[in-house]
Amino acid sequence: MTFLRFVRSDYCRYTGCRKAGIVTLVSKALFGRIPGYKYSFWLRLARYGNFLTRPLGIVMHHHYSIKYHIDIKRWCKIGYGLYLSHGMCIVINGRTVIGNNVNISQFVNIGSNDPACHATIGDNVYIGPLTSVVGGVTIGNDVTVGSNSMVNKDIPSGATAAGVPAKVLNYNSPARYIMNRAEV
Repeated sequence: MTFLRFVRSDYCRYTGCRKAGIVTLVSKALFGRIPGYKYSFWLRLARYGNFLTRPLGIVMHHHYSIKYHIDIKRWCKIGYGLYLSHGMCIVINGRTVIGNNVNISQFVNIGSNDPACHATIGDNVYIGPLTSVVGGVTIGNDVTVGSNSMVNKDIPSGATAAGVPAKVLNYNSPARYIMNRAEV
């Protein structure tokens, strides 16, 4: 079941628990205290639920979008192990493609005014707080983007980048902030 695999991988990123059952996953989405997980649970249900559960997912996704000030469209392509740190104030264009084990911090904007242009983010990427990813850029695998950065050009795999505009600083231990990686 696709939905269950996505939700379990997201929960793993927050807790390190790789074998959580459906009761645990649902109870944490309803009563838990991890905003990022709650949001991603309902986002995944809105996208991958069946004809009975998808309407509930859409309603709850909308509710948590307002509550946490997060705007991620349910048709956005997101891989396994999404981690929304602090779970607040995030805007992501619906055409963005996000890989596996990606950390997105608070106050991050990923988008473009051009509908034909969208960002592609690789696997094991950390995007720091207050970062903007603008236009049709590609961020490679195993990348760290520092806080307060503005990414308007491609970032190669294995790099650490920061600044306005973001520039590659080094290739030392990229993606070191990606903890509890979900197995894909």
